[in-house]
Amino acid sequence: MTDRRRTILEGAARVIARRGVRGLRVTELAAEAGVSTALVYYHFKDRPGILRQALAFIGDRADRYTEPSDAAAGPHPADPRELLERTLLLEFQDLPEVRENSTAWGELRAHTVFDPELREELAAAGAAWAAEVAELIAAVRPGAAAAEVTGAAERLTALLEGLSVRWLSGLLPLGHARHLMREAVRVEVDRLS
Repeated sequence: MTDRRRTILEGAARVIARRGVRGLRVTELAAEAGVSTALVYYHFKDRPGILRQALAFIGDRADRYTEPSDAAAGPHPADPRELLERTLLLEFQDLPEVRENSTAWGELRAHTVFDPELREELAAAGAAWAAEVAELIAAVRPGAAAAEVTGAAERLTALLEGLSVRWLSGLLPLGHARHLMREAVRVEVDRLS
């Protein structure tokens, strides 16, 4: 990805997080990214192209800060349960990038309720995230039925999104959101015993 393209996508994530999808205007995006509107259109053709690429960028960026081997998070846990918990809890970091990413993801998700233009891409991204969590759960409980593991992963990722919204909107303190997520991991994993 070129530096300009990355700069535009970073700007798109900021604008979407601040104003929502409906508030995304190419002129504001260009100003946020410090580029011309012509350059935005050169890289992304149209507004739906910007939204699709912004969704992919947000997903890729989340992958980077939730990677279990992230040096900032400490050494890679040997215990599969610790790895599962840490991977999910990395979504609850009080860092500007994480707040912006989570907010933009929520805005994109809410947008698809009324406008299905991104629904397929969003569903695919959500399914990939649930599949990653399912792999981690399967490592914790290798003998569990695949359907049960998938269900646990879907419940945990849905809860994570809900807790994230509550934390970001000030309804839950960060520590409490993290505690609830840890408890949900315990309940889901123990249920698979």
